[in-house]
Amino acid sequence: MKTTIKGMVLFFALILLGCGSKKEEKKEEGFSVQRKKAATEQPVETNTTNEVKASERVDMSTKGVGPIKSVTLAPEIDQALAANGKEVYEQMCLACHRIGKKFIGPPPNGVLERRSPEWVMNMILNPQEMVQQDPLAKDLLQEFNGSPMSNQGLTEDQARAILEYFRTLK
Repeated sequence: MKTTIKGMVLFFALILLGCGSKKEEKKEEGFSVQRKKAATEQPVETNTTNEVKASERVDMSTKGVGPIKSVTLAPEIDQALAANGKEVYEQMCLACHRIGKKFIGPPPNGVLERRSPEWVMNMILNPQEMVQQDPLAKDLLQEFNGSPMSNQGLTEDQARAILEYFRTLK
């Protein structure tokens, strides 16, 4: 019996020495990945060119593609025509264009400082052909995530009224 007790004590002593001599690292539950930084990592290049966005670019020389070849603007704004244009704008254009901020399309305020009246009216009346053939309209399409302006089926008189309304916006 003494040998059995000595054997058991020796056995437990070996177990304690075996367990106690290792330093156990704390393991976190879950999955983790250790990543090493590549020695040949290249710095990320950023676009530092000061290219002007299409919506901010000034181009008064082009008339666009469409039926409007010439528009004569009176020195004074025709308030009745502008009021009519505001009504048409609110019914047909407000879903995509907001005054003073980018939305689905560019904001209309100040557009006549950046575009010719003919270009604006052709864009209103003929948006499909404009985005296919006019370089500026193509750039606007890209800037606004490929959201093309839909043809609202407006008449030239309605487009002219909207243009007069745009003259009131600054």
